[in-house]
Amino acid sequence: MRTQAMSRAELKAKLDGKERFHLWNVLSAESYRPEANIPGSAWVPLAALTERFLAHLVPGKGETIVVYCGGPACPSSKQAAAKLQSLGYTDVFAYEGGLSDWSENGLPLVKAAG
Repeated sequence: MRTQAMSRAELKAKLDGKERFHLWNVLSAESYRPEANIPGSAWVPLAALTERFLAHLVPGKGETIVVYCGGPACPSSKQAAAKLQSLGYTDVFAYEGGLSDWSENGLPLVKAAG
């Protein structure tokens, strides 16, 4: 199954439209910066994407999940999307532009909640 890509404009429209979906920063603990997140996202590192963990986080395998990482050179978003698909999640997108594309286009980054 091929990973579905999501553009910056598509992600911004989803966020602006108040659609209900999961938006995850999948950077590793070594790369993650709590002060740099796309608004509305949660940090769910790639290594945490296990069937057991996901069963609690996203019980419905048809729920929309968008994953992102540092930017086009970062493979984590594609890897996370592929992992989610292999676990049976059907509405998965990778925002491959990631943090760099988001911030370079004047969109805000926020500090993680908590």
